[in-house]
Amino acid sequence: MSLSVSAIESAAKQALAAITGAKSLEELKAVKIEHVGDKSAIAKLNQSLGSIEATERAEFGKVLGQAKASIGAAFTAAQQQLEIERDAKVLLEEVVDVTLPAGNSHKGGLHPLTVIKNEVSDYFLSQGYSIAEGPELEAGWLNFDSLNIPADHPARTMQDTFFIEPVESGLVLRTHTSPVQVRTMLTQEPPIYIVSPGRTFRADELDSTHSPVFSQVEGLVIDKDISMAHLKGALDDFAAKMFGPDAITRLRPSFFPFTEPSAEVDVWFNNRWIEWGGCGMVNPKVLETCGIDTSVYSGFAFGMGLERTLMVRQGIKDMHDIVEGDIRFSRSFGLGL
Repeated sequence: MSLSVSAIESAAKQALAAITGAKSLEELKAVKIEHVGDKSAIAKLNQSLGSIEATERAEFGKVLGQAKASIGAAFTAAQQQLEIERDAKVLLEEVVDVTLPAGNSHKGGLHPLTVIKNEVSDYFLSQGYSIAEGPELEAGWLNFDSLNIPADHPARTMQDTFFIEPVESGLVLRTHTSPVQVRTMLTQEPPIYIVSPGRTFRADELDSTHSPVFSQVEGLVIDKDISMAHLKGALDDFAAKMFGPDAITRLRPSFFPFTEPSAEVDVWFNNRWIEWGGCGMVNPKVLETCGIDTSVYSGFAFGMGLERTLMVRQGIKDMHDIVEGDIRFSRSFGLGL
């Protein structure tokens, strides 16, 4: 197509007619390719400016500019109008009749074990503690050695621990959340006030009171002048939160490698003493391993099973109910419909 005023006017007329005739955004998209884009007639005429005499370029350039401006304005206006029509059509077609009766669909809900884990976390956060977490696949040194559990300790036998092949890797599925405490002591300066809820793993058969995968919450306090009295007070307050204002705790002498002295924790609930967990003053060897000055700082630690807490509080008799995922179990707590 040779460059002339009539050719420019003809190309502009055809483009405007095509834009006006587009009845949808899809049609307008096709018009843009043919009459507005780089392959359109007006674009080709514009490209031919370079082939004419310099004295004529200004005149033809002005005419081309006016034509391109009119085409662009028409295209923009058509696009805006078609978008308005499309949106109005969508609103009309997708209108929802809010007077129709709602369907009775099932709602999801948190598992009771998750609920009690959140409850415990919220309680300790309100007491000024922090929540600490760590990996479930843990280094054996953090799971055992750093906690004063020597290589010949029964807890390190294949009967209690899931070792990861190859055994030389030194990796285990953590048997408690105590490695989180060690990680915290290695990376933070005292004072330390943390709780570490999470899943743990031991090679137990699933029965009415045991599971190979279970949840714990462990607490750790490291500060100046910490004593067993502070531990007892913290446990009594925790028990009252979990089991009601009449709940109290008692401590029975026991042994754990990572605490000294150590004790079993019983809780008074429903007019009887029930075994709840373990506790004690953090063994100075553990503190020294983590680089904490035992002449300045001392601390206490405690640990309870969340399944155990849930079973005692709710009167659950069989661990299978907690771990098998039967929705009827969760619904009995009013969780989900």
